[in-house]
Amino acid sequence: MVDTAPNRSLRTTRVRGCDIAFRDEGHGDPVLLIHGLAGDHSAWDPQIEAWSRRLRVIAPDSRGAGRSTQTDAPTSTAEMAGDFLALMDDLGLERVHVVGRSMGGSIGQHMALAAPERILSLAMLASCARFDPFGRRCLENMRDVLAWRGSWADHARHSVQNFVSPAFYNAEPERAAAIERLIASSSRLQACYVQQNYAVLAHDTLDRLHEIRCPVLILSGGRDPLCGPTATRWMVERLPTAEWVEFEQSSHFFLMEEPDRFMAVMARWFDRVCTTGIVAAA
Repeated sequence: MVDTAPNRSLRTTRVRGCDIAFRDEGHGDPVLLIHGLAGDHSAWDPQIEAWSRRLRVIAPDSRGAGRSTQTDAPTSTAEMAGDFLALMDDLGLERVHVVGRSMGGSIGQHMALAAPERILSLAMLASCARFDPFGRRCLENMRDVLAWRGSWADHARHSVQNFVSPAFYNAEPERAAAIERLIASSSRLQACYVQQNYAVLAHDTLDRLHEIRCPVLILSGGRDPLCGPTATRWMVERLPTAEWVEFEQSSHFFLMEEPDRFMAVMARWFDRVCTTGIVAAA
């Protein structure tokens, strides 16, 4: 167990046989931020800084990422969803708003399906319920480069074009290079990434999406090759009451390509679903 008072340090608790590291910042409606395959809790640092002014923000590392338990054991998005529901128990959180980025959105889907009474809202950023063939091939290629070359630098060099649009890469070379360096600086065991990659590829909740009852926000990049327009359309068709915003000219990392627009969209969303919105602080 851990104490439940939020503070500004990275903390660790043990749930379901796994050490889960997390940040717990701010006060107000609780929001759980779930990172994507390529990252850890630090991917949310700018959002934590902004949103924790009005909300309680919990940003964990999934098993196999960041400071959480490093393991080469097979896993699944459903298992990681169970970890985060257990983390909620440990923190005494009955219900939360979930914001999931890429893989994090897939994990959020399982949380909303497994414990619908505990998920107040679900925002999915550059995520999908089932990969289309092109997105699947991109993920396989990124995994295989890491397995064959054994280098995070090579993985980053062969992955960055899947994360940012050509226009951004060409117009913002320094920012694109910074993203590549961030990916290349990973300290996680490569086997952990490989197992999470398999977990993401196996994720498929498409035929159950209609069971999700909480308010849903879908954000997508129009130039995203991983969770692209086809996979996004499949979700939108099965969640007809969801709010959908497309960043037409951006790719998988649209929140880094268009940060101001992204933060404005999320401020409106929190203002809609939370009792302590963030519009005044955005």
